[in-house]
Amino acid sequence: MTIQEDIEAFLALHADEGYRAFQAKLIPNIDPGSIIGVRTPDLRKFAKRLARRSDVDEFLAMLPHRIFEKAQLHSFVIVQERDFGRLVAQMERFLPFVDNWATCDQLSCRGLAVDPDAALAKVRSWLESDREYTVRFAIGVLMQLFLDERFRPEHFAWVVGVSRPEYYVNMMRAWYFAEALAKQPAAAEEVIVSGVLDVWTHNKAIQKAVESRRISPEQKERLRALRRRLS
Repeated sequence: MTIQEDIEAFLALHADEGYRAFQAKLIPNIDPGSIIGVRTPDLRKFAKRLARRSDVDEFLAMLPHRIFEKAQLHSFVIVQERDFGRLVAQMERFLPFVDNWATCDQLSCRGLAVDPDAALAKVRSWLESDREYTVRFAIGVLMQLFLDERFRPEHFAWVVGVSRPEYYVNMMRAWYFAEALAKQPAAAEEVIVSGVLDVWTHNKAIQKAVESRRISPEQKERLRALRRRLS
């Protein structure tokens, strides 16, 4: 059986119409007809088997994927790569074809942690991309890998400096600063107080932060007072 036949058989076997309809509502910017309705744990498990096939590169070369679950499988396969250089190369080949927040956010960046300096260099270049989900992915890397012991204050300036109209980019910027308010509260609150973020992202970051159990009641009160009016 070819790898394409293997994938088609797996997707047909695990298709769930109810879950397909649920997914279509969560990802409204893609064609609902591109969604089959296969649950993520099943995709992850199958991707581990695909990654061991000698012909896996044949599947990885089939870009763009017209089916949402095939893009998910692609992301779950490439993140099993343990060599940093090959992992980055696979990500950079795939990212231009990512067209939704779910595939973007489920493309794990954990493997980039083996070389933080090189990862940061890639983040800087991805932030300059003209592609919406490449920028979203870059901010996600900063959020997941660089808000704890690897944090540097200049990372905030990088995210503040992203000036784009897309909802899913600015939602990630807001999510990033909401996480920062929990993990780097003093430095992140300075950003909020300064008012350097656009009003929508500023207010959304505050909203997400005050919904968090990791933010103290006192900090929540300060943040609520910093909400800004849309002009």
